Amino acid sequence: MNSDPDGKEPSDRSRQILRVLVDQYIRDGNPVGSRTLAKASRLDLSPATIRNVMADLEDLGFINSPHTSAGRVPTAKGYRFFVDTLLNLQPMATRDIDRLQVQLTDEAYGSAKDIASAASSMLSSLTSLAGIVTIPRQARIELRQVEFLPLSDRRVLAILVVNDSEVENRVLDVDRDYGAEELRRAANYLNSNFAGKSLDTIRSQIVASLSNTRETMNSMMIDAISIAQQALGTSADRSEYVMSGETKLMEFNDLSDIDTLRHLFDAFNQQREILHLLDRSIEAHGVQIFIGEESGYSILDECSVVSAPYRVDADTVGVLGVIGPTRMAYERIIPIVDITSKLVGSVLNLDH
Repeated sequence: MNSDPDGKEPSDRSRQILRVLVDQYIRDGNPVGSRTLAKASRLDLSPATIRNVMADLEDLGFINSPHTSAGRVPTAKGYRFFVDTLLNLQPMATRDIDRLQVQLTDEAYGSAKDIASAASSMLSSLTSLAGIVTIPRQARIELRQVEFLPLSDRRVLAILVVNDSEVENRVLDVDRDYGAEELRRAANYLNSNFAGKSLDTIRSQIVASLSNTRETMNSMMIDAISIAQQALGTSADRSEYVMSGETKLMEFNDLSDIDTLRHLFDAFNQQREILHLLDRSIEAHGVQIFIGEESGYSILDECSVVSAPYRVDADTVGVLGVIGPTRMAYERIIPIVDITSKLVGSVLNLDH
């Protein structure tokens, strides 16, 4: 890669200084001065020579100087060069891999959300960052049984049992109040005609039924299909990802500003922007890293996201990763995310 738009590459000496500076800053979070670098680099260079190298790195946009310090800190561009060309990955400890595998396997026969929750919790525990895992997408969701219960204020509770045993509850707004017996007959009609079919197939058949044969239907059939169209035509009332360890981000000085944290947690709750970012990893091969403004979302300008897709058979069904400050231990984090994605895929394949 070109480290600079003008095509300039840092010298070998500059690379070594940059590596030491980034390592040092990740380790203690303090701007790094020339004397510290002279000692830590082991290059037998004077502080004056180090200062000249730092000036070159600053000209390339790899480091900058906070207003209150004579030391330097990495920029997002500096982190990117470090990750792409200077990083020595630290393999995940065998005991941690075994612990992760055991915990995920324990959830293998629970719901997909249970597996995702276990994975996000373990990611957070292993990295001390926020762990995030999207709920696995299923290409085919089959209806096993539906039940409707009347609620107040023209609302109906739809209870859907899909696939083997997954239960989804959806509250529907309807155009009139329905009695329990009406809803029972509607559910019986749907279970008799549609159980075992995929939700996509049922939706198609319902639309066709309402448009083609409404005049031959009795009122019960029309009501049943109208309610089913709403029940099956909306997404389940559930989150699209699970997250663990958000409060750990409060421990980093880089993210300690109250407004920054508030906006960050708002983004986590709303999910939309985070999901759009994770979607960019869906078709990726291996780990994807978004550093600072690379995410495209200003709320993440001080953060890095390390993510990887996970697969069932050959199909990508979700993405997992961690969110933390740009000053994270990439050499540890990247292997953890990579291994976890592979283990989650293996566990989901057990139950596939």
